[in-house]
Amino acid sequence: MTDHGVLAPLKTWSHLATRRRKPSEYEIVSTNLLYNTRPGTAPYELDPDVFMNRWYREHRDGSGLQHSDWNAFRDPDELVYRTYTMLQDGQETYVFGLFDQFDEREHDEALDPAWVQDLAVVYTPARYLFHTLQMASAYLQQMSPASTITNCAAFQAADSMRWLSHVAYRTKELSLTYPEVGFGSGERTHWETNPAWQGFRELMERVLTTWDWTEAFVALNLVAKPAVEEAVLRQLGNTARHQGDMLLGMLTDADLIDADRHRRWAGTLVKMVSDDPANVAQLQQWVALWEPRADAAIDAFCAALPDSPDAGALAKAATREVRRTLGV
Repeated sequence: MTDHGVLAPLKTWSHLATRRRKPSEYEIVSTNLLYNTRPGTAPYELDPDVFMNRWYREHRDGSGLQHSDWNAFRDPDELVYRTYTMLQDGQETYVFGLFDQFDEREHDEALDPAWVQDLAVVYTPARYLFHTLQMASAYLQQMSPASTITNCAAFQAADSMRWLSHVAYRTKELSLTYPEVGFGSGERTHWETNPAWQGFRELMERVLTTWDWTEAFVALNLVAKPAVEEAVLRQLGNTARHQGDMLLGMLTDADLIDADRHRRWAGTLVKMVSDDPANVAQLQQWVALWEPRADAAIDAFCAALPDSPDAGALAKAATREVRRTLGV
């Protein structure tokens, strides 16, 4: 006889059962994984008034943008750790192929001496900047209210470290060819004092002290990162080509492939929250606050690029186009 008082056990992936199909690998390993988003309870199983719980309640649960179901977010590329590492293994194979081929051609020995001096100012200090992008992405990873958003931020942080590693590799190569220029030893001074970097240094220091997770997302992914990508990657790469440095131009192009993927997930999140007019108004308010800081950073950096009088204007126009395509 059937015992009607006993409930049938839930099926595997029950939170995905409404789709009426076997979940994809992405859905299985990416969705509804966070344990600290239980409604009506403290995020962590500690005293509700401990600092960590208060922090999450204020800066995540009480953030400026709100949505009824953050777990509805999906990465448009549906990346998981397995596919991400496969993808980036291929990208790194390409990059190290560039390093090897240009090294065989004695590329660095043929660089113009004036451009070598410029590289010590406008390129090799970028590893500090890319580290700030990594740290800011890691904060989004830690604070986001859905595991699907967390994953995107984690991959973005890893990509920033990838960019940093490329700069570090080139710094060492250049130091071997030009030991007198200060490659590997002068970057911190340039980062902290050279006018070319002070706009980005201030911008990223402000981003890194923005605690509301949704404002941090806007400041980083909708304003600061596009500014870095269009100035320090694209315009620097274009300038490098004009200076006969095809290696740097191709290297920045490879990094921009990651940036395009970051923009896809950011645009998907913007679209998701834009169903609420209050969120749209808040997005616009934050962009208006952060955009002048990014513009100042672009202007300061691009002014240091040789023979590139239009670089700043082009970079700023590109950042606005990025935000337009992302729906802001």
